[in-house]
Amino acid sequence: MIVKVLELEKDKARLVIQGQGHTFMNALIEELLNDPDVDVARYMIEFQFSDPELFVTTKGKKSPIPLIQKACKRIASNCNELIEGLKKN
Repeated sequence: MIVKVLELEKDKARLVIQGQGHTFMNALIEELLNDPDVDVARYMIEFQFSDPELFVTTKGKKSPIPLIQKACKRIASNCNELIEGLKKN
């Protein structure tokens, strides 16, 4: 996955995540909003086949990049749990 940083400040980030669509971005936004340190998490896909732009702001001057990484790890963990559950059946 290729990520381009458009803007990065102490408590704000704008990123373009190439090759992703609504499915992944909706899961990422939901996971980010579950984090109490995240103030705003949203994405925009300007045109039908364009890459999504992620916008995240945090509370208390926390860096958004580690919070995005943790959210992605939680998504991956949930997927791994599902895969293991399916293997048992």
